[in-house]
Amino acid sequence: MKAVILTEPGTLDLVDVPAPDRLGPDDVLVAPRRVGLCGTDYHAFAGRQNFFTYPRILGHEIAVEVLAVGDEVTHVGVGDQCPVLPYVDCGTCSACIRGRTNCCERIDVLGVTTDGALREQFVVPARTLFDGRGLGVDALALVETLGIGLHAVERSGVERDEYALIVGAGPIGLAIAQSARVRGTRIVMTDNNPARLDAAKALLSVETVLNDGDIDDPLRDLGSGELPTTVFEATGNALSMQAAAHFVNATGSLVLVGHTAGPLTFDNPLLHRREMTILASRNALATEWPTLIDAVADGQLDALPWINRRMALDEVPADFAGWASPDSGVLKGVVEIGDTGLSTDWDER
Repeated sequence: MKAVILTEPGTLDLVDVPAPDRLGPDDVLVAPRRVGLCGTDYHAFAGRQNFFTYPRILGHEIAVEVLAVGDEVTHVGVGDQCPVLPYVDCGTCSACIRGRTNCCERIDVLGVTTDGALREQFVVPARTLFDGRGLGVDALALVETLGIGLHAVERSGVERDEYALIVGAGPIGLAIAQSARVRGTRIVMTDNNPARLDAAKALLSVETVLNDGDIDDPLRDLGSGELPTTVFEATGNALSMQAAAHFVNATGSLVLVGHTAGPLTFDNPLLHRREMTILASRNALATEWPTLIDAVADGQLDALPWINRRMALDEVPADFAGWASPDSGVLKGVVEIGDTGLSTDWDER
């Protein structure tokens, strides 16, 4: 069975790995059909992703076809196409007991702390699979990205007609914008990449401001003299994350959706003068996914227009570095994995 393994920063190899040979009663054997690539994967390739260990099979934005189910699995069946929640919580720690499973003390994240989907088959707990609502595999693979945005918006409490800024016009920024617009929030996006801002404007018809290092006046002009009351930071760049605090209006909130390795430094007088709230937003909750998938099925959330690159599994080692380059023009790339005809025989665990 073929898999792509990130053995160390900068090195991806296509290798043969053993096919799954056991299936537990609450497990499902799946074949990935689409795997989206995102900043987490590119940061891991560069050696600067939080919570990451090597070697690792990447891939956490996943659409799968069900090949077999365990004896106690009833909500999905062979042949179903499903999105995969890539966060596997323990269910027993204090965060899980409080319903904050995204912050589980022992969480495993596919493609980050445990092997992901850039392989031909693997086994997942059945509870990580959701009804695909008849959506195609491209749409299903991007549910996870849209979930990051939905959770950040839910966490922020941003309201209808509120003036909000999104720093970073990549896929996570676009996902935040879509969920915020469902709430009726007024969205402005900023980025230092003009091409990404042009794409955001074309895809979502949002107002944009080129981040040239001094955007206080343009933001105030758009806000009739006021700065945004909620700012979402979606770049994961430490300098950008620190600078974003200056864009928050008095009594407003900064929501850190992207994350970076190492410490961040904020100006204490600024935080106190504006009595600012700083929030972190991590992953998404399993309880949010049914609503999320319904919104995709209804057309309220749609990431399909973001896809502008595709490659096959065996092309990943050669092409990945090019996609990871900031100058590549890749907005959202996906890996297409077809039917391999591999055997699905195993012993009961």
